[in-house]
Amino acid sequence: MAQSVLDRIFEEKIIAIVRGVPSDQIADLARALVEGGVSCIEVTFDQTAPEDTLTSLRATKSELGEAVCLGAGTVMTVEQVELAAQAGAEYMISPNVDETVIRATKALGKVSIPGAMTPTEAAFAWQCGADIVKLFPAGLLGSAYVKAVKAPLKHIPVTAVGNITVENCADFIQAGAVGVGVGGSLVSPLLVKEGHFDKITATARAYREKLK
Repeated sequence: MAQSVLDRIFEEKIIAIVRGVPSDQIADLARALVEGGVSCIEVTFDQTAPEDTLTSLRATKSELGEAVCLGAGTVMTVEQVELAAQAGAEYMISPNVDETVIRATKALGKVSIPGAMTPTEAAFAWQCGADIVKLFPAGLLGSAYVKAVKAPLKHIPVTAVGNITVENCADFIQAGAVGVGVGGSLVSPLLVKEGHFDKITATARAYREKLK
C-alpha cells in the first residue's frame, strides 16, 4: 500500500494542502480537485482543534474513497499519526523532523513526509526512515536552493512546499524535486467559502499542465 501511495504522489507531482476548510465543504472541495487532476490531498491538523481535522479526513475518505490519495498534514505527535491513520490518511506530512513521528508512521505502514530546510535535517529525516523529505519554505528559498541541496543528496526524494505558484512550480521539478505541495494558491479558503469550486478545478488543471 505504501508503495502505491508513493507511486501516485510521484506520478501526479502535486499535493493539494487543505487548511481551514470546514468539514461540511471538504468533500465538495476534494471533488473539485480530483476533477482538475489533483487527487493527492493533504488535510492539515489544526493544532487547536484536532478533532475537526479528523472529521474532515473521515468525510473525505467516506465520500470519495480511492478517488483521493489522502494524507494528513502538520502531524506533530505520535498520537496524531495514529488518529490520522484511523481516519483514513495514507501519508503523514510534518513541518519538522521528529524521529518518533517518522518511526510511528512507518510502523503503521504509512508514507512519511517530514519537513526540513537544511541538508543536515533532510539527511537525518531520511536516516530515520522518511520516504520523501518536504523542503520548506521552498518558494522563499527558490528553485536554485532545491537544486543545491539535491546535488549531494540525489538519493533523497524531495518535494518543494511553500509559495509554490502555477508560474514557478515546474522550476522546482526541473531543479530535482519529485513534486510540489500547494496550499492557498490552489485551495483558496475564500473560493471554498463562496462555493466557486469550478475555479479551483481550473487552477488544479493549470498546475497539472505545468507539471507535465
